This record gives sequence, C-alpha cells and structure tokens, in this order.
Amino acid sequence: MVAGLVQILFFQGLGELMSKLLLPTLPGPVIGLVILLIWLIVRKEISPALLLVSNGFSQYFGLLFVPAATGVVLFLPQIKAHALAIILALVGSVVLTIIASALVLKLMAKEELIHPERLSNE
Repeated sequence: MVAGLVQILFFQGLGELMSKLLLPTLPGPVIGLVILLIWLIVRKEISPALLLVSNGFSQYFGLLFVPAATGVVLFLPQIKAHALAIILALVGSVVLTIIASALVLKLMAKEELIHPERLSNE
C-alpha cells in the first residue's frame, strides 16, 4: 500500500514541478495525473499496490463534493439575491447551445459532410 501511495505522490510532485517550471497556468495535480495516465498506458498494466490505493481512494470520492456544497451554503444569500440572473444565464446558455448545434448540423448537411437520411435510419 505504501508503494502505491508513493507512486501517486511521485507523479503529483512531478506535476507540481512541471507546473512551476514549464506550465504555470495548469495545476500541478492535473499535470501529474496526465503523466500518471501516460505512464500507465505505456506500461499497459497497473501495479497491485497502485490498484489497492486507488480503490481505497475511490471509496471516498463523495467527500470531494463537501467543499462545493459548503461553498453553495456559504454563498446562499448571494445566490438568492442573484437567482434570476443565474437562472436566465443558465437557460440562455442552454438555448444558445441548442441553436448553435442546430446551425452547425444544418451547415454540415448543406455541405454534405453528413447525410441526414442516415441519421434517421440509425
């Protein structure tokens, strides 16, 4: 179990180092996770120690949502004060996304990049 934890911390540390030296706009843990993923793909296997630690961590993913829920409760007065603006922004963005998707689909059908008759048969 210690070996798996050391592997995770090694890749996180490597990510932090790369974040400080090369990519300051990306968080170190994200870079470390990508490096770990690449390493696992290259190796084509997961060590038993890493598997044990990752399974242990995945049981407690729900705790990661506690800070977000706390933030919502903490800023509840501001959310209530701006509820109409938040709802309008959410509904507006959904409507604009649907319109943009429809226009892109229509343009692609017009340019014959897709065939609408195939879409209805699938």
